[in-house]
Amino acid sequence: MTLTPGTAHGGGFYAGTILIDAIAYALIVAPKALGEHAPTIWIPDYEDVPSALSYHDGLSNTLAMGDAGSELARWACGLSIGGHTDWYIPSLDELELCYRNLKPTAERNYCWARSGINQNSAPTFHPYTPDAPQQTDASAFVAGGSEAFDAALYWTSTQHAAGSGNAWAQDFGYGTQSYWLKDNQFRARAVRRLAI
Repeated sequence: MTLTPGTAHGGGFYAGTILIDAIAYALIVAPKALGEHAPTIWIPDYEDVPSALSYHDGLSNTLAMGDAGSELARWACGLSIGGHTDWYIPSLDELELCYRNLKPTAERNYCWARSGINQNSAPTFHPYTPDAPQQTDASAFVAGGSEAFDAALYWTSTQHAAGSGNAWAQDFGYGTQSYWLKDNQFRARAVRRLAI
């Protein structure tokens, strides 16, 4: 079965293929009505979560966040959607894959630093250009659609390696990937994965 981004699958919607420890997984984005969190902090008191540094394994990051006291992580791990209970906050590369394949707007991409580099996706991706990626063809994910990401910042589960008071976020308006203090309030969208 060939899936295209935005296709209903696995209790949510297929977003692309991510590699975790050399195993290919279909990344599944949760339905927006049940699997998106309103703006919230990453964790209180800038808590250092040294086990949440993975760029590709959002599940292990999220479990570490939850153990350290993150209500956001506990929310994701407590979700039950479509009979599935293995939801989590995506890692930096997993959320980048969501932006690349389910970009809601037709805005040009802001080509800053590492934005768009994804060595854990299949295929691997290089930095964004102003015109790539383009707006998704999946109508439900186009801005204003029932499943669309807002043109706003979304938390990843990846802590910044050099500054433990910060975590990475992905902007769904222009594509910027940047790190922010953990007491900022951003949206989050849960994902799960299925081995291919």
